[in-house]
Amino acid sequence: MRRADRLFRLVQVLRGGRLWTAARLAEAMEVSERTVYRDVADLMASGVPIEGAAGVGYMMRDGFDLPPLMFTQREVAALALGARMVSGWGGTDMADAARDALSKIEAVLPKPDDLDLALNRLAAPRVGMSQEERARLDMLDAQAQAGRVVRLGYMDAAGRVTDRRVHPLALMFWGRTWTLLGWCELRADFRMFRVDRMAEAEPLEEPFVRHPERSLKTCIAEMERREGRSLPPDGLRQR
Repeated sequence: MRRADRLFRLVQVLRGGRLWTAARLAEAMEVSERTVYRDVADLMASGVPIEGAAGVGYMMRDGFDLPPLMFTQREVAALALGARMVSGWGGTDMADAARDALSKIEAVLPKPDDLDLALNRLAAPRVGMSQEERARLDMLDAQAQAGRVVRLGYMDAAGRVTDRRVHPLALMFWGRTWTLLGWCELRADFRMFRVDRMAEAEPLEEPFVRHPERSLKTCIAEMERREGRSLPPDGLRQR
């Protein structure tokens, strides 16, 4: 868990107004007591009204709250739909992260009911996606982040399987179909691999060297050159 997430969660725990010993906080936060002492000291130094001391316990004075996030109803609806889509069509870890993010947003919304209303009227049901595929998405994303090679048993349209070593760069969702963009050692070129055609996918500990000629930016530019057209624009980065 990231430190910022841990501090946020600690504030949420202490907001109940009860006295918490360091031992109980450590158990609730799944960290060591030493980490609890350090985190509490950091929060107190930043102005969070926590009272108490080591060996006694800690509690938070009434009236403290995180500043509200001023989302409009349309923005809340967009976030809810995005989380629904990730939950329905993303990896298992991605779905868990989406749920955690919504919980954090809900905790600081001035009108938490807006989120429930949006979730009730917007849905993205998962259809035809197996748990294996969801786990595979998480693995491919983790390998891309870490810069490690993936070994694929990849099936072409005719059903022939070839062994590939791929430097994963990014995942792209096309609506029911995920693809992996990467550098294929076998072809010595960029390739796009459909996740549903991966007969095997093994994460390797071996890192690959990152350089501009094999970057994601270069990959997309090369694919656009081959197709003779631009990829669909990224709506989130147009503004």
